[in-house]
Amino acid sequence: MGTFELISKHGNHEQVVFCHDPSVGLKAIIAIHNTSLGPALGGTRMWNYKNEEEALVDVLRLSKGMTYKAAAAGLNLGGGKAVIIGDPKKDKSEGLFRAFGQFVNSLNGRYITAEDVGTNVTDMEHIFMETPWVTGIPKGFGGSGDPSPYTAHGVLMGIKAAAKEKFGTDSLKGLKVAVQGLGNVGSNLVKYLIEEGAKTVVADIDQGRVKMMHDQFGCEVSNPDAILTVECDIFAPCALGAVVNDNTITKLKTKVIAGGANNVLAEARHGDQLRELGILYTPDYVINAGGLMNVFVELEGYSPDRAFDKTRKVYDNCMKVFEIAKRDNIGTHVAADRLAEERITTIGRLKQRHPGKSSRAFSTLREVYNR
Repeated sequence: MGTFELISKHGNHEQVVFCHDPSVGLKAIIAIHNTSLGPALGGTRMWNYKNEEEALVDVLRLSKGMTYKAAAAGLNLGGGKAVIIGDPKKDKSEGLFRAFGQFVNSLNGRYITAEDVGTNVTDMEHIFMETPWVTGIPKGFGGSGDPSPYTAHGVLMGIKAAAKEKFGTDSLKGLKVAVQGLGNVGSNLVKYLIEEGAKTVVADIDQGRVKMMHDQFGCEVSNPDAILTVECDIFAPCALGAVVNDNTITKLKTKVIAGGANNVLAEARHGDQLRELGILYTPDYVINAGGLMNVFVELEGYSPDRAFDKTRKVYDNCMKVFEIAKRDNIGTHVAADRLAEERITTIGRLKQRHPGKSSRAFSTLREVYNR
């Protein structure tokens, strides 16, 4: 399939930018999906893709997801994403990220970047040397630093909302939660769950992380291949996507799926199957929006307290999705899309009537970094 065919297949993107600087080994793609609500914000992922087509498909899919995530979260932001082709363990350099920052800067604020898989706060600092259109920069520069505690806190709020919907109470005390993946988000989520009195079962391919959680909190440990089949009240996927697929869906022994991973459903039809099985699915881009909320606060002038307070709204957003699903007799994955699309359409019409208006985030970011 040709490049333009791939772009057409994966959504009506406003702009796709190919970034190449051979002097520093930079091969990157920036995809801006939709700016109806505001400037497109989404992280930069660095991954050793098999080929350029795989990278393009990933950035197109992820940028569209960011549009829906921002819309469902009630933020004045659009959706975008960037990918850098390369091994994050071998190919990083200051020059590479500064060159990428120049490409971001050339978009003049239509796209705002942040950290993602394979990138970190130091990489954002290098990008910041070339452009103000970056969030998640070090706290010493007035940024928010690592967003994972906020993402995890939002996931906790979503889990509590799902418990309220499924069990009639948002107390997690005594509930058994199986956490798949103990990266930055998963590890922070386990801490929050323990504080809430939940019983946790954990799994990760990194046995060092598993041991740390077990030693610190006494968590029950599962084999990575078996965590999907653990009998539990809530399954919290916090690792790779597509864990709910044709091979796994009938093996699930949970009443609720609510976690931090992206693209949990391999296909939309699996959301319908979960509904038929009586398993409550909490849509990924609604429940894992805490990190995005955190960097949005950074655009306004950062406050950790305000960021944590904003992530509590994930609870309300999840409840809205559950209510739409019941009202319209549809799956929660469809209800989440409906919630996002209604907001994009409504606010988009308002912006068309006032085309000269910039979003608060857009104007404030410019003011903050031009001081």
